[in-house]
Amino acid sequence: MIKGASEIAAVCVGLIGLIGAAATTGLPMWKVTAFIGENIIVMETRWEGLWMNCFRQANIRMQCKVYDSLLYLPPDLQAARGLMCCSVALSGLGLLVAVAGLKCTSCFQGNKWTKTVILMVAGAMQFMACICVFIPVSWTGHVIIRDFYNPLLIDAQRRELGEALYIGWVTGAFLFASALLFVCRRMPSDKGFFDVYHPLKLLNYKPATNRPEPNRPGLTSYHPISSFFFTVAYMCNFSSYFD
Repeated sequence: MIKGASEIAAVCVGLIGLIGAAATTGLPMWKVTAFIGENIIVMETRWEGLWMNCFRQANIRMQCKVYDSLLYLPPDLQAARGLMCCSVALSGLGLLVAVAGLKCTSCFQGNKWTKTVILMVAGAMQFMACICVFIPVSWTGHVIIRDFYNPLLIDAQRRELGEALYIGWVTGAFLFASALLFVCRRMPSDKGFFDVYHPLKLLNYKPATNRPEPNRPGLTSYHPISSFFFTVAYMCNFSSYFD
């Protein structure tokens, strides 16, 4: 069986979530023209996204135009820009951090406690990326449904849920599953050490019992407290000499 199969599965699921978050951020299909009532002109379709709006007519290629100003966007799309960018950054950084905690990598080899902590940190970052996806997608969907049933708006101003919103909801589910696979694990009892030399070997140091070689001083033990008092006594005797 492959070492750390659950960890590899978490990375694969997180990678799918990262691709979905990037696709949701770039696609312009957040809001789609609604064809209801007298608005039955199906020869033209309009999409509104985070970065551009696009028009498509029959027998004509789709034409897109980038927004001239950020202030032109409604508040839900303005917030969605920042949150979706944060989601992509958190998910990508979380996967990079998780690579150091995998059992199949040589980073922190033999230190299970450190690897487990690294994987939990990666899971927390995936969970934050999941939240950053769900908030703008759900907020935009709520605004679309609220405006759709608003009697003060005409039919030409109503919009429907676009494909990017559905991709965003599925992406949030993948990121949440990846976070659970990273976080749900047992903490080892031994924390391990980061240094090269084991502390127990340094604490159990004993002076050399063999006779010292000629012209070479022997190894003696060093005690910081006794050395401190010896230095203070020496300084007192040295000062009394001049008195």
